[in-house]
Amino acid sequence: MASASHYPSDGSDDENFDQYFDQYFDQYFDQYFDQYFEQASENFTVDYDNQEERRRRRKKRVYIERKREDGHVRLWNDYFSETPTYPANLFRRRFRMNKPLFMRIVDRLSNEVQFFQQRPDVLGRLGLSTLQKCTAAIRVLAYGTAADTVDEYLRLGETTTRSCLENFVEGIIYLFGDEYLRRPTPADLQRLLAIGEQRGFPGMIGSIDCMHWEWKNCPTAWKCQYSRGSGKPTIVLEAVASYDLWIWHAFFGPPGTLNDINVLDRSPVFDYIINGQAPQVTFPVNGREYHLAYYLTDGIYPKWATFIQSIPIPQGPKAVLFAQHQEAVRKDVERAFGVLKARFAIVKNPALFWDKVKIGKIMRACIILHNMIVEDERDGYTQYDVLEFQQGEDNGSSHVDLTYSTDIPTNIANMMGVRTRIRDRQMHQQLKGDLVEHLWRKFERDENNN
Repeated sequence: MASASHYPSDGSDDENFDQYFDQYFDQYFDQYFDQYFEQASENFTVDYDNQEERRRRRKKRVYIERKREDGHVRLWNDYFSETPTYPANLFRRRFRMNKPLFMRIVDRLSNEVQFFQQRPDVLGRLGLSTLQKCTAAIRVLAYGTAADTVDEYLRLGETTTRSCLENFVEGIIYLFGDEYLRRPTPADLQRLLAIGEQRGFPGMIGSIDCMHWEWKNCPTAWKCQYSRGSGKPTIVLEAVASYDLWIWHAFFGPPGTLNDINVLDRSPVFDYIINGQAPQVTFPVNGREYHLAYYLTDGIYPKWATFIQSIPIPQGPKAVLFAQHQEAVRKDVERAFGVLKARFAIVKNPALFWDKVKIGKIMRACIILHNMIVEDERDGYTQYDVLEFQQGEDNGSSHVDLTYSTDIPTNIANMMGVRTRIRDRQMHQQLKGDLVEHLWRKFERDENNN
C-alpha cells in the first residue's frame, strides 16, 4: 500500500520540477540575453562614435579657388584672339600643329564628345572651356610632363588634367581613327607605288620596324615578361611608314621580351591580304611582273616575298649600290619613330600609367595626331608632288587594278594559298636579284659620274 501511494506523488514532483526548471531557465536566459544585447549595443555605439570622431579629425580635402575663367581669358589672349600675344610659329612649336588643325580638332570634340562641352554647374557658373581641356591634354602629350604642370597657367587640377587626357585620346581615336589610321586605299597605293618606283624600288609601299616604349609602372608580377636587354620593362610598337612619315600600320602591345620576328608572328600586318581585302597590285622589275607589294626591312626579318632586306656584306659594285639605296630608303620608318618621339615626348619618356589599355590608347592617339600633322604639312617638306600621283593618271609602270573585287568570299584554301605566296622564299630571292639589276641600270650613270 505504501509503495503504491508513492507513484502519483512521484509524477507530481516531476511536473513541478519541469515547471520550476522551465521558469528559471526562461528567466536566466532572458536576463543573460538582455545583458549581452545591451553590451553589444553599447560596444556598437562606442565604435560608431569612435569612427565619427576619426572622420571629424580626418583632414578635409583643401578646396582651391583657381579662377578658371581667368585661365581661359589668358589662354585666349595668348593664342586665339585676333591679335594673339604669341605668333604662329610659337603656336606650332607648343601645340605641335598649326592653329587651323588644332581648331578643327577642338570643334569636333566640342560638338561630338560631351566631356568637352562647356556646361554650367549647379550654381550657374560655367565650367572649364573646351580650349582649356584640349590645351591641357596636348601639353601633357607634347611635353610628357606630370599632370599638375599645367595648373598654374590653365587653372586645372591634377585629377582634372588626367581626366582631360584620357577623354582626349579616346575622342581622337573615336573621331579620327578610321581616317588617319587606315589601310592604304587604291589611290594611296597608286601614289606609294609611283614614289617607290621613282626611288628605285618598284612595288615598295613602305618600310617596317619595331620600337620599344618603356613602362615605368609595370606591375611587378609582369616585369620579367616585359623586360629584355636593359632590364627595364617595355611595350613594343610595330609600324609601317612611308616616304612622308605617314604611319600606315600600328600594332602596339606585345611585351618587350619579344623580338621583331616574334612580334611579326602576332601582327595583323598581312591579314587584309590573306583575307582577300587588299587591292590587286602589278609592277614590273627587270622584265618580270610581280603582284605582291613589299616592305623594306632590316636583317632580322624573314626572307619572304613581301620583305626585302639589305645585303649584309655586299660583294661587287651592284651589291654595294643596292645596299646603299636599300638602307637609305629603309630609314623612313626610323625617321617616323624619331619624329613621333620628338613631337610627343610622352612616348619618348617612360610611361607613368599603370593600366596597359590606357597606355595603348595614348600611343594610338599620338599616331593619329602624327598622321594628321603629316597630312597638313607634308607639302612643305617632301620632295614629291602629291598632285602628280592622282588616281587615274599614268605615273609609271606600277599600277593598282581598280576593277579587282575585294568582296570575294574567303575560304581556308584561298587563305592558305595567299599565305604561302607571302612567305615564298624563292620569290624573295628572285625579286631581290631583279631589284639589284634594276637599281644598277637606274643609278649606274650617277655612280659613274661620282
